[in-house]
Amino acid sequence: MSARFGKLGWVWLSAVVFVIDQVTKYWFDNNLQMWERITVIPHVLDWTLAYNTGAAFSFLAGASGWQRWLFTLIAVVVSVVLVVWLKRLKPDETWLAVGLALVLGGALGNLVDRVVFGHVVDFILVHWQSSWYFPAFNLADSAITVGAILLALDMFKSKKPEEEVARD
Repeated sequence: MSARFGKLGWVWLSAVVFVIDQVTKYWFDNNLQMWERITVIPHVLDWTLAYNTGAAFSFLAGASGWQRWLFTLIAVVVSVVLVVWLKRLKPDETWLAVGLALVLGGALGNLVDRVVFGHVVDFILVHWQSSWYFPAFNLADSAITVGAILLALDMFKSKKPEEEVARD
């Protein structure tokens, strides 16, 4: 039975990421004014409210609105690919499954924002004093980043078919 469904069981992690992401976005969207800042760690980390109509690092944020549907389409396609990929994983590919599940949960969290609001709600602001600022982001972005790192690490640790033959 588990071979038939691959690692789809890890979709629970995607659901957890999605729910926590949506709850935190809802809280910040309803409790902060745009660009209002709450210091968490002085000179390093603030909560703030920002809307991003673009993609990562506000890519295409200044476009006329078509980017909303382009990024929506991309997120839907990527989500379908991730679910199919999870289904096809082998039993020993757990770390890959975790990475895919994190990316899927984050992608779905940002997808809902885009479809419902026309923008993604960001609220984490990392900076150094007042001289350097990383673009604001959210938990979905963090899950996507951690998931992508796990995917990259899995790629480097995976045995190549020729290595397996050479060892036999």
